[in-house]
Amino acid sequence: MKPDFALEDSLTFNAVLPWSHFSTAGGKGNRDAASSKLLQEKLSHYLDIVEVNIAHQISLRSEAFFHAMTSQHELQDYLRKTSQAVKLLREKISKIDKVMCEGSLRVLRLSLTRNNCIKAYNKLKLMATVHQTQPTVQLLLSTSEFVGALDLIATTQEVLQQELQGIHSFRHLGSQLCELEKLIDKMMIAEFSTYARNDLNRPLEDDCQILEEERLVSLVFGLLKQRKLNFYEIYGDEMIITAKNIIKQCVVNTVSQIEEIDTEVVVKLADQMRMMNFPQWFDLLKNIFSKFTIFLKRIKATLNTIRSVVFLVLDKNQKNRDLEDTLQKNSAKDSTVDTEVAYLTHEGMFISDAFSEGDLPPVAADTTSQRNTSPNSEPCSSDSVSEPECTTDSSSSKEQTSSSVTPGGVEMMIGDDMKLTDLELVRLANNIQELLYNASDICHDRSVKFLMARAKDGFLEKLNSNEFVALSRLMEGFILDTEQICGRKSMSLRGALQSQANRFVNRFHEERKTKLSLLLDNERWKQAEVPAEFQDLVDSVSDGRISLPEKKPAATEERKPTEFLIVEGQKYATVGTVLLLIRIILEYCQCVDNIPSITTDMLTRLSDLLKYFNSRSCQLVLGAGALQVVGLKTITTKNLALSSRCLQLIVHYIPIIRAHFEARLQPKQFSMLRHFDHITKDYHDHIAEISAKLVAIMDSLFDKLLSKYEVKAPVPSACFRNICKQMAKMHEAIYDLLPEEQTQMLFLRINASYKLHLKRQLAHLNVVNDGGPLNGLVTSDVAFYTGNLQALKGLNNLDLNMAEIWEQKR
Repeated sequence: MKPDFALEDSLTFNAVLPWSHFSTAGGKGNRDAASSKLLQEKLSHYLDIVEVNIAHQISLRSEAFFHAMTSQHELQDYLRKTSQAVKLLREKISKIDKVMCEGSLRVLRLSLTRNNCIKAYNKLKLMATVHQTQPTVQLLLSTSEFVGALDLIATTQEVLQQELQGIHSFRHLGSQLCELEKLIDKMMIAEFSTYARNDLNRPLEDDCQILEEERLVSLVFGLLKQRKLNFYEIYGDEMIITAKNIIKQCVVNTVSQIEEIDTEVVVKLADQMRMMNFPQWFDLLKNIFSKFTIFLKRIKATLNTIRSVVFLVLDKNQKNRDLEDTLQKNSAKDSTVDTEVAYLTHEGMFISDAFSEGDLPPVAADTTSQRNTSPNSEPCSSDSVSEPECTTDSSSSKEQTSSSVTPGGVEMMIGDDMKLTDLELVRLANNIQELLYNASDICHDRSVKFLMARAKDGFLEKLNSNEFVALSRLMEGFILDTEQICGRKSMSLRGALQSQANRFVNRFHEERKTKLSLLLDNERWKQAEVPAEFQDLVDSVSDGRISLPEKKPAATEERKPTEFLIVEGQKYATVGTVLLLIRIILEYCQCVDNIPSITTDMLTRLSDLLKYFNSRSCQLVLGAGALQVVGLKTITTKNLALSSRCLQLIVHYIPIIRAHFEARLQPKQFSMLRHFDHITKDYHDHIAEISAKLVAIMDSLFDKLLSKYEVKAPVPSACFRNICKQMAKMHEAIYDLLPEEQTQMLFLRINASYKLHLKRQLAHLNVVNDGGPLNGLVTSDVAFYTGNLQALKGLNNLDLNMAEIWEQKR
């Protein structure tokens, strides 16, 4: 028989019992009966084989069987003794259990039950607190405590996801809190917009305190918490609107106080403003600038508070990173403690329980001093709930980890869930600072529009010097104030001022050039008396004050005019035009002091004015244009000498003017000073031309008179008497006008011309220095000429060197 013989196998069964031979009934008769008989015999044969094998096996194990039968009584005795021993042991164990274990295990079970009850109570308490979240949030929102409401929502969301997850009654609370959080976002934006509007539209007085600083700080913290980092744009939009309203309100208030303006007839504010005279408009502009200054100070205070909140959050981020670094360093030291939780102490507690005991409520910590397992103890929640649950307050403490105090003394809690990167915070702080710069630009832009609205009819271009200087100083003061407040230059108002200054310079220059032109066209080139005020003017310049003196009361101006202008000890005979030109030049210099931004323009305009005076005076005097313009009969030597002296006076002041402008120019602009060098050269050339003209007048006279000279008696001859007469007239005309040294130099040149013509005539007459009669007559005439010339005032020491009239003998 095979070792894997099994009748349950269908193949084996069919091989042993071929039932198929008689599975069909009827139709075969005898053949089926034979097959059944054969099968019966075969099964009997198999049965015999099995019996034989069983008998064989029994015969093989008969000895062990009979031995077992004989040992049965002995085994029964052993079992009886064993049963008695087990019974005795159980009695002892029962007594030990009652005496030593049952009480302790009962205490342990009660302790675990108590802990579980406490945890269940805390869980229910936590659920009750969470259930009150929405009413509490509504209460906080009613008092605008947005940060507290958001913290409460965040804490509740965390509790729902961790400690109360899966509780059916709270299945919709999470989505409701999310919707509530979105509502708070909209409320904070609206609240901040309202705050910005109230802050910027309150009365602009000298009070620059922050409006409701605690409310502002709370709003900013809430917006940062919700990552609404573009909230500052709301403040920027309100700034633009408020700046427009400030100007509008100032115009309305000023117009209402001016009776001459009928607001019913003139409806538009711009038209009403254009009806103001300069003092009224200037006071309005001053009022607008003062309002804008307070406006910017308030904006700066508010934005500084917002930036301080941003920096507090940034500082908290840095502290958190430092704390995390410290904890990571300490975690390596504590790793050994975390692994030793698998064995018991001598008091029967796990070490992990000993470490966490401090986290349990006081009562629970006392009652859970033992933790053992036993066959009868329930597999209850000693492992599943190893720590008591915390209340909402304890959960909130995880969110609110540190307190910071804002500059206004408002204590705010910065949560760890404010997940803003340092880059975002720094960018936000920079954007807020940029908003302050934008505020300055807005004020400047609105001021420019206000100025342009008034300048449409050419009003600003018609201002006189004093009015424009006052306007310029006011604008410069406002520009400096805004730069000091905001820390950055705004160029729009400065550019508008420069544009108006350029127009003012053009008009200023054209007015004075026109005035100078009219003065020159009416100048008769006669010496003018010098009023005392002009003498005081040049005296102040000599003392280093290049400015127009203040007008004195009429009672003090009783001094009489003088004949000459005294400048640093020298006498200058001048015409009235030059006196006024000096005053005009000082007006240019004073204008540069008052408006430094126009220095370069004024320099070029003043250069143009000086060049114009030089060229025009040359046309009128040297070019004899005054004959037609003024109607002079002739240009006399006195006119020429007076013109020369006037030019010398202007040349005297050119270095002073140059130094004045040089002190007010940038080093890179010093090249413009070359204009003064060119002007000085032109003036000296003009003066030299006048001197040459005076010499030429006498030269033509000598040529006319000496060409007819004859050496004969009587002596002195009529020619020499006539020459001496003309020389005396020349001296009389120029001596009081020109300094003595210039008179001497001029007469030396005239004498040289005289000697040249005399020498030529003597050569023509063949008169030589031979001591003859003719030589004697000439010597007498020359002696007469020399005596008369040296007798003139200031010429007595003049070296005439008359020997040069004779041809040198070869």
